[in-house]
Amino acid sequence: MAATTDIKQLRIATRNCGFIDPESLDDYIAVRGYEALAKALTMTPAEVVEIIKVAGLRGRGGGGFPTGVKWGIALSNAADQKYIVCNADEGDPGAFMDRAVLEGDPHSVVEAMAIGGYAIGATLGAVYIRAEYPLAIKRLRKAIDDARAMGLLGKNIFGSGFDFDIEIKYGAGAFVCGEETALIKSMEGHRGEPVSKPPFPAQSGYWAKPTIVNNVETFANVPAIIIKGADWFAGIGTATSKGTKVFALAGKIVNVGLIEVPMGTTLREVIFDIGGGCPDGKEFKAVQTGGPSGGALANKDLDVAIDYESLIARKSMMGSGGMVVMDEDDCMVSVAKFFLDFTMDETCGKCTPCRIGSKRLYEILDKITKGHGTKADLARLKSLSDNIKDTALCGLGQTMPNPILSTMDTFGHEYEAHVTQKKCPAHVCTAMLTYTINPAKCTGCTLCTKVCPVECISGTKKQPHVIDASKCIKCGACYDKCKFDSIIKM
Repeated sequence: MAATTDIKQLRIATRNCGFIDPESLDDYIAVRGYEALAKALTMTPAEVVEIIKVAGLRGRGGGGFPTGVKWGIALSNAADQKYIVCNADEGDPGAFMDRAVLEGDPHSVVEAMAIGGYAIGATLGAVYIRAEYPLAIKRLRKAIDDARAMGLLGKNIFGSGFDFDIEIKYGAGAFVCGEETALIKSMEGHRGEPVSKPPFPAQSGYWAKPTIVNNVETFANVPAIIIKGADWFAGIGTATSKGTKVFALAGKIVNVGLIEVPMGTTLREVIFDIGGGCPDGKEFKAVQTGGPSGGALANKDLDVAIDYESLIARKSMMGSGGMVVMDEDDCMVSVAKFFLDFTMDETCGKCTPCRIGSKRLYEILDKITKGHGTKADLARLKSLSDNIKDTALCGLGQTMPNPILSTMDTFGHEYEAHVTQKKCPAHVCTAMLTYTINPAKCTGCTLCTKVCPVECISGTKKQPHVIDASKCIKCGACYDKCKFDSIIKM
């Protein structure tokens, strides 16, 4: 990413990524690696928990629950065995924040898990990671082995009497296993399905023992907080959202890639100052935050400060940090359909609202994008979305309708155009498109006839051509190839 995009950024979770050799323990120690663990072991577990509480670190996996509070619950629950689990099951389309940290700075997660283990009284940790991350797995495994060989994991760490070790658990890439109770079930060898709460994992989780589940980015912040202090971290961000957040900028954006910004940074700063705006001079239309569980934010939201509460108030969410930018050429009905297609395919199927409701929502959206929708379908879409949010078992099911509700709220006119005018304003929904040739502009170059796969374009050379609408499959090949802008898409 260009150096100019770094002006508004602040790197905490990704502080070492790109600056050290991720496979070198010596490199990590050279940037104060494992100093935080050594410092934590001179405190009481309650003191460590208090530092995380005062810092205001909240879960970066999407829920935003206060990390210190969660650790405190596990600490207060007596048990013969407790567990620390790192959720590295990153499933959002376009999201790669956790993978980047594990590939670029795996020791920061290993160290943080050991600190968390000491804070709650756990001696065992596990990283649940999707098997599709081979490089991250390789570097994480080496980090664990090297730390163990150096005495930074295992028995009597730093001569403190504290024992802690880490193992790796592989996931098959199920989106629902990003939800902590489904993740735990998968780790136990069961089908990855969420369970009702309470009890919460901090009370009864992995093998019915107190278990802390935090994602990679959350853990990556912990060593820096221990070294620099709670007040330092709490001084960054907003009143309710402390620190920084890593985002993966994707879609119609000039500077694609990872960024890390202080909480409270506006969407305008992220998209235009850091991201460089939309390419090819196109107008910005919307940004989907929070992955498929989030919502679309438009121009009216550009000056919104990025924090947990502000995004939820606008029918979106922070999520794990995916940001998909859309420009004037995107149809928001199709965007909602795209994200719903993903969550419908990824539902675990345990609860009826998510299993059946997602299919019904998709059917309605599919009907609308094919030009057969009615106003009654719009009312049904809204009502069913609200019901699913209220009745689905887990957070993934409850947030599944967000892309629909947010786009209906902000881009309701596009839904109306689809059902009343049978037109897609963005000219994306192919079933409602028609292609015609403007005879005043057509030079008869015959290029369109050469690329048409169904031979529906006729005409003689150097004479205006004609498209037979009854044969046209609306593939757009002629529109894309025409050099004279003579083909009109309506």
